[in-house]
Amino acid sequence: MRQPWIHKGKTDFWFILFPTFFVLGIVIFFHEWLLQIQDKYSFYTWLFLIVFIDVAHVYSTLFKTYFVKSEFLNNKKLYVGLPVFCFLVGLILYGLGSNVFWSVLAYIAVFHFIRQQYGFLRLYARREDKTKINRYSDALIIYAATIYPMLYWFFSSPREYNWFVENEFYRYESGFLIQIITLVYVLIVLYYVFRTLYCYFKTDYFNIPKNLIIIGTLLSWFLGIVYYNNDLVFTLLNVVSHGIPYIALIYLKEINMKSNQELGILFHFKNLKGIFFFLFIVTVIAFFEEFLWEILIWKENFNSKLITIEWQFLVVPLLTVPQFTHYLLDGFIWKNNH
Repeated sequence: MRQPWIHKGKTDFWFILFPTFFVLGIVIFFHEWLLQIQDKYSFYTWLFLIVFIDVAHVYSTLFKTYFVKSEFLNNKKLYVGLPVFCFLVGLILYGLGSNVFWSVLAYIAVFHFIRQQYGFLRLYARREDKTKINRYSDALIIYAATIYPMLYWFFSSPREYNWFVENEFYRYESGFLIQIITLVYVLIVLYYVFRTLYCYFKTDYFNIPKNLIIIGTLLSWFLGIVYYNNDLVFTLLNVVSHGIPYIALIYLKEINMKSNQELGILFHFKNLKGIFFFLFIVTVIAFFEEFLWEILIWKENFNSKLITIEWQFLVVPLLTVPQFTHYLLDGFIWKNNH
């Protein structure tokens, strides 16, 4: 059985699989250096990690949905109704308090990040035998790799990082529960290792991309949340491992691998210049959104007195619509790609 690359071995490796291991290497070998960067260059880390990767990956979804005429017309109710739904839900949640709003959004974001890893795993396992034991084993290891670190976060003492804001997750400190979930986690990882070796010796086949997704997820989530207790390390591993592969997947599957007839006007993006134009568009939109967040709400990297505190009940849910929509929309647009 040949390797189940999404596009080609080289492009999959460099743009979907490698980013996670590259940033893991930076974290492991240059950890002390990262601490200095966090203190001295917070603006640049915000610009590169949050704007150019995290927020940009949200807007890359446009090239699979709103920018594709046939796709938009076929699912017009969903693409128009979902942002409205997200805005109205955001208004209700923010009306219950900003803590409630950010807490709900954080849990949805965590679920979205977990499901993306499962989604990549399913893409790379699509040619394997779809037996229950295979699907359950894959699901068990990828969910253990992501859920265990989150449970560790919930049950441990306060961490030096947040997903969005402070006190967004319900926490219950318990060393005993940490010991229990750690034991379960270790047993699941050992099961994955021994089962993978058994299947390899039995079939003489090793699914390289699927196992790289699993190993990368295990390492990045464990080191980013459990082992290191640092805001920049968490953000680096969280954002790069999630955002860059997603942007690459959008370009490869939705632009590069489609015919000019399918792409319509988007066929102009199907070359080297098109790649840069694609990245330019998503980063410009991302910067514009984050600039609005900065001058209207956060006022950390840019400052403005354009808006007073009483308008946040409207502005915050409105600015969150693209992100909130992205979280929910992902569950629809990728469900038939596994």
